[in-house]
Amino acid sequence: MNVNWEIEFYELSDGNKPVFNFIDSLPTKEKAKVIGEIELLENYGTELGPPRLRKIKGKRYNGLWELRIRFSSNYYRIFYFLFQGRLFVLLHGFIKKKNKTDIKELEIAKNRMNEYINSRR
Repeated sequence: MNVNWEIEFYELSDGNKPVFNFIDSLPTKEKAKVIGEIELLENYGTELGPPRLRKIKGKRYNGLWELRIRFSSNYYRIFYFLFQGRLFVLLHGFIKKKNKTDIKELEIAKNRMNEYINSRR
């Protein structure tokens, strides 16, 4: 299968890649599941669709998407956005603990997305 999409891990000014570090911190089986889902995003892109992908609602978070991953009783989320053509930038990953996504998680992703876009103008 041809890989038509590209995945980039957002990088902080100190060189850390938060989503990469988040995935790396997970137990082996969960890590494998999350990596597998990212590979599906890379292979199928926007065609992957629900329930794996969901657009974040609200004008404030325009452009943000979430990759939704379930492993046993754990729910993992990775916020990302599509940048120029076929590049997905993975911004923020976390374990979802509540029914509603915590605003602080959304704000982290939104701020990283804005920083990424502004740094490439």
